[in-house]
Amino acid sequence: MTDPARDGVTVAPTADVDERATIGAGTRVWHLAQIREDATLGDNCNIGRGAYVGPGVVIGDNVKLQNHALVYEPARLADGVFIGPAAVLTNDQYPRAVTPDGRLKTGDDWHAVGVTIGEGAAIGARAVCVAPVSVGRWALVAAGAVVTKDVPDFALVVGVPARRIGWVGRAGQPLTAKGDGLWVCPSTGAEYRESDGVLTES
Repeated sequence: MTDPARDGVTVAPTADVDERATIGAGTRVWHLAQIREDATLGDNCNIGRGAYVGPGVVIGDNVKLQNHALVYEPARLADGVFIGPAAVLTNDQYPRAVTPDGRLKTGDDWHAVGVTIGEGAAIGARAVCVAPVSVGRWALVAAGAVVTKDVPDFALVVGVPARRIGWVGRAGQPLTAKGDGLWVCPSTGAEYRESDGVLTES
């Protein structure tokens, strides 16, 4: 693990951080969080109370995992991602505790599949991303949603299963339609353009 004294890393005494994990400078790991072997966390991350990061998970810089968020391997989180309280990124496409003959499954009996979260995206409280799915850059998954299909960049998705009901900008606020495919952020004034179901920054 990165040397906390040298790199400004804060790890609560009650956290469980494997020595084989890599923790970036300025990252904070709070009470009862668990970081498994070979996980990589970028700089200036905040890992909340009771959060879980699985073996080999890769997390970028400036990522927030809120309390009790569960990020199972082999998830990949880009820079600036937000994972809300008790949100879950799964990894088992066909979950079973036992094999067809009743034997307890081991790691050799299944193939983990991951969730990929793009830059700046946010996953709301108690939302579930069912692997394998990708959530696009700056997208917003509403609290309690269940994501079963890929989410486009800047999409706002809600419900079970999650469906797109609008677009959000980098500030996270729903965009306002101005006609002819133009969308505007009410907070920043930034403009976006929609074409064939894809939103891009102007």
